[in-house]
Amino acid sequence: MKIHYKHQKFQADAAKAVVDVFAGQPYLTPSYMMDRGTGTFQIGMEEERDYTGWSNQKIISELSDQLILEHVQKIQRANQIQPSNKLEGRADGYNLTVEMETGVGKTYTYIKTMYELNRAYGWSKFIIVVPSIAIREGVYKSFEMTQEHFAEEYGKKIRFFIYNSSQLTEIDRFASDSSINVMIINSQAFNAKGKDARRIYMKLDEFRSRRPIDIIAKTNPILIIDEPQSVEGKQTKERLKDFHPLLTLRYSATHKSDSIYNMVYRLDAMEAYNKRLVKKIAVKGISESGTTATDSYVYLEGLNLSKGDPTATIEFDVKQATGTKKKSRIVKIGDNLYDYSNGLEEYRNGFVVKSIDGRDDSVEFLNGIKIYAGDVIGKVDEDQLRRIQIRETILSHIQRERQLFYKGIKVLSLFFIDEVANYREYDASGQPVNGKYATMFEEEYQDIIDHMQLTLGEDDYMKYLASIPAAKTHAGYFSVDGKGKMINSKVGRKETTSDDVSAYELIMKNKELLLDRDPKRSPVRFIFSHSALREGWDNPNVFQICTLKQSSSDVRKRQEVGRGLRLCVNQDGERMDTNALGNDVHNVNVLTVIASESYDSFAKGLQTEMAEAVADRPRAVTADLFAGKVIKDDKGNEQVIDRDTAQAIFFDMIVNGYIDKKGVLTDKYYEDKANNEVKVAEEVADSGASVVEIIDSVYDARSMQPENARSNNVELQVDEEKLAMPEFKALWSRINAKSVYVVDFDTDELVKKAIASLDSKLRVAKIYFRVETGAMDSIKSKSDLLSGTSFVKEESGSYGVTIIANSNVKYDLVGKLVDETGLTRKAIIQILQGIQPSVFNQFKDNPEEFILKAATLINDQKATAIIEHITYDVLDEHYGTDVFTDPTIKGKLGVNAMKANKHLYDHIVYDSTNERDFATNLDTNKDVAVYVKLPDGFYISTPVGHYNPDWAIAFYEGTVKHIYFVAETKGSMDSMQLRLIEESKTHCAREHFKAISSGNVVYDVVDSYESLLEKVMR
Repeated sequence: MKIHYKHQKFQADAAKAVVDVFAGQPYLTPSYMMDRGTGTFQIGMEEERDYTGWSNQKIISELSDQLILEHVQKIQRANQIQPSNKLEGRADGYNLTVEMETGVGKTYTYIKTMYELNRAYGWSKFIIVVPSIAIREGVYKSFEMTQEHFAEEYGKKIRFFIYNSSQLTEIDRFASDSSINVMIINSQAFNAKGKDARRIYMKLDEFRSRRPIDIIAKTNPILIIDEPQSVEGKQTKERLKDFHPLLTLRYSATHKSDSIYNMVYRLDAMEAYNKRLVKKIAVKGISESGTTATDSYVYLEGLNLSKGDPTATIEFDVKQATGTKKKSRIVKIGDNLYDYSNGLEEYRNGFVVKSIDGRDDSVEFLNGIKIYAGDVIGKVDEDQLRRIQIRETILSHIQRERQLFYKGIKVLSLFFIDEVANYREYDASGQPVNGKYATMFEEEYQDIIDHMQLTLGEDDYMKYLASIPAAKTHAGYFSVDGKGKMINSKVGRKETTSDDVSAYELIMKNKELLLDRDPKRSPVRFIFSHSALREGWDNPNVFQICTLKQSSSDVRKRQEVGRGLRLCVNQDGERMDTNALGNDVHNVNVLTVIASESYDSFAKGLQTEMAEAVADRPRAVTADLFAGKVIKDDKGNEQVIDRDTAQAIFFDMIVNGYIDKKGVLTDKYYEDKANNEVKVAEEVADSGASVVEIIDSVYDARSMQPENARSNNVELQVDEEKLAMPEFKALWSRINAKSVYVVDFDTDELVKKAIASLDSKLRVAKIYFRVETGAMDSIKSKSDLLSGTSFVKEESGSYGVTIIANSNVKYDLVGKLVDETGLTRKAIIQILQGIQPSVFNQFKDNPEEFILKAATLINDQKATAIIEHITYDVLDEHYGTDVFTDPTIKGKLGVNAMKANKHLYDHIVYDSTNERDFATNLDTNKDVAVYVKLPDGFYISTPVGHYNPDWAIAFYEGTVKHIYFVAETKGSMDSMQLRLIEESKTHCAREHFKAISSGNVVYDVVDSYESLLEKVMR
């Protein structure tokens, strides 16, 4: 299987932020930096011999520190970052910082940044400095996996390698090759001197008596520090200067506050979560309750809330012929554990279920004992707690896997342990046998599967489970010794993770294999690994993480969850993000942590760490929050908010009830935001989306609250009686036809509109270009000639316009625009010939920016033309009612789910308060026979992606003359572009329903139940 990578705006924005700092630097090929072996030259105090190579061109003098600072400040204002007062860290070169949350593709982002810097300025020498073997191996694997993806976009490949002091020919190649070269090095390779001197500083015979560091430094490289908070100790910072970097870029999710230099882009934990770029976190807490003073063992797994009376799943001791055994059983009100335990005395005293309460996930017995989901009471040892954790992990895995099975997504679960012997032991003959955790796993797994086979019958998912034996579905990823036996990973006194290369190679090598869902090729779904390898795990389809060890203060909770935050991929290697799932991202992408502590304890600890990570975010809304920020209106025009406007925005937030007297955001704000109804001051009415972005920069603990994985879970069940209702059958027969669209637009019309758009909107920034003249002075020595000091600069000039397209790089302007827009060469030529000469002449000023902006404007017109000229034809294919039963739909009562009377399902899961209110009105209206919130499997194909309408509603015959099918536009639009896409989809939906219905189905957009009634009565 091959993972497919997508172009994501935030990654492109992060790369652009770095590139734009040096706007005005011309594209220059690498500089030929040394002689051809005819003599010697000096590098510092060291004499160097016989070397040739290429270096990054230096930043031109016209780009003064003041001008670069102005660029940095402009970028910071645009990205809602506090502007720097000066170029921070300038004494050590140019320094920039990018903050990116774990799991969003930090490595991908800086690889893309390398390509963009090379494309813009010709820079080609890069060094990535990492803190550990784990991260080094992960970075190398990312280069391997993204190589073809980037080659398709940029037409070239990066040559990358891991620094190895015994393979010094790689250093020669790094310096002598003029294409893009990347060296990956861990900081331990260069950060010691004296008797512990590293070979990188030594004159080595096998390197022709040269020092590797000198050759590297001559290339004038760009340093990329991956996790600088772990790399840059005081000594390492000094050693980094030996690389003589052109500039240094720092990338991390958790920068130290005193080591942030000119931050130009930030995507922190809060923003990544709110933008659905990482998984949602859920927690299954397990805690011992010592308040009951009982020896009776009872463990409450959870409550089962559905159409009937609530039930609970409880584990307790059961008497058998050979002793007692712990078993799970579903119980209801009135059930007696004494009877179910076959008469164990410990349950004689009042262990009869008195109540099962879904409001607080509790079960109370007649004896007064009350326990909550995840609670364990009675006699229990550590092994039993670990067994419970293993069982809960399996249950969460099966629940998630069953939900995602029909979406083609493989689910993985990850166990971290401290002692390999707990998973794998070796007998007297050296043969491997199960350790206690592996034995527990197989016993609990088989028990759960056996129970499922009794209750669920046989479907495709159950056949999948039956094809995988318990012993084959788990595996261990540990260090190995010379005999191939699993051993504990070694961790140094000052380290928190292992540097065992063999374990990391195994993890990385099997990354794609683990994602393969074919049980014959890849039956492994549960993975046991050493806690010291935590940083090495990087698989997008980890959905459960369980740490089978005593919790310790040195392991932070963010570190625990970090291994599972990446959004998952399906069997085709496609990332399941908002492009693929829309608002369903956080229903599919949920990471469940099975914690050996209560939910409250784990959630509080995780939130505290999250708050620390975003400590620089404002905690309340004030007028100062808006002053000086850059906002954009619907047409893309920028405006800096002045003090008076900031005060007006703040005052309107008070009037609208969006903040309390302390400036804290209220539930009213979040409700209006969910419904896309946030009101802003009249002065910035056209820039509402930008204002909301500023408001969302305020830290609010509620938005980062982990979900309680046990709390009020409901799984929607189709009501077979409603499915059989004549009203629903009539509705379904009118809307279940599939269609295909055809687009037939006038190319000449598109050309005219594209010309008009380019003439009015295309503006390209100029590039600075430097011209210098000089003459040879007297030559005093051979070294003068070789070093260039015999030449004296006579004149220097700066030009705002340079015909760069005809100098260093040859551009196929027409071909590039054809690639970017999909139009024919003939159409592109017509557009370029039709635009004003002054507009076309901007190509000479900055070819790359001209191509990028021109393609965007042409594509806007193309999208409009497609929508205006689309028609739909009915196909013979129809949706079956299996779209309602194949995917598992889950929700939480009181959070995003409620019971329903007239819904096709027994409950309804809603996306916003507006949807909840709409459904409530449908549910209580006497004219409505049945309605359904349509599942994701029901969609209309459009040129801008699949469109899933919200509602299908059947009225009783005679009350209204039509059966209506209604779509509600919902959710928060982040930009004008997103709103246009939504409008395009609804336009396509109208055309689709015109094509498939004979007029008795009406499709329309409503924002409330009242507006639905208006359309019905009309």
